[in-house]
Amino acid sequence: MSDAAQPTAAEVRAAAEAVKTALDRHLAAVERRSGEDDPAVYEAFNQLAAAAEVYDELLYDRYDEVTPFEIPGTEDSLPPYAGPEEPNAISVLIRRDYAVAEPQRLLAQAQRVQAAEYGDGLGVGEDAAGTIHEALGVLFGEFEPDEIASRHKEFGLEEGDSTLWVTAAEEPAEPGEWLEAPFEGVDPQLVVCRFDVSAVFDDEEDGDDGDDEDTEEADALEDDLDLDEDLEPLDAADR
Repeated sequence: MSDAAQPTAAEVRAAAEAVKTALDRHLAAVERRSGEDDPAVYEAFNQLAAAAEVYDELLYDRYDEVTPFEIPGTEDSLPPYAGPEEPNAISVLIRRDYAVAEPQRLLAQAQRVQAAEYGDGLGVGEDAAGTIHEALGVLFGEFEPDEIASRHKEFGLEEGDSTLWVTAAEEPAEPGEWLEAPFEGVDPQLVVCRFDVSAVFDDEEDGDDGDDEDTEEADALEDDLDLDEDLEPLDAADR
């Protein structure tokens, strides 16, 4: 990280104060909890984990130091499943992050798509995607999300974290019921399973025998995503 991008000492101090506040809130939630799976405790736990992670990152970026805290994995952070034993419906929620690593490549690919669609009637640069915003609309409108994921480098994109959640329900949602806010109000206790892919896992296992397991987990997620023809409305809503 360059000196210009380093966090200031004040930012590190503010992050430390945020951890202290989150600790107090977590302890208060634990002291007031109404049962083993109190959602207030779960929320306070997540807030504490997030604050500690931010502080750890800023501390390292500024001072090249780390904390002794370890953020539990996603399996530990989810509350016990409390949904129906035999769900009649499921929802699949997907998030994939990308960095626009090569903007010119992205623009060029979008222009090729439009040129192929309009043929000779479209001149170079004429009515073609001229901005990153427009180019993304063209490419994600033309290609399935899974194809974007498998060919991201061709489109000038760099993969970030991705996650897939499967949640259970007693009955399917009514048509159009959740379209305005597709990811709002997800109950963690209805999550049947969850799969995450992140460079964080690679860093943790770098040089260990566990690399093969991480690779297999990532491959398993890709296999799952290859089945998601029915998931595309969720991807579309995500963008």
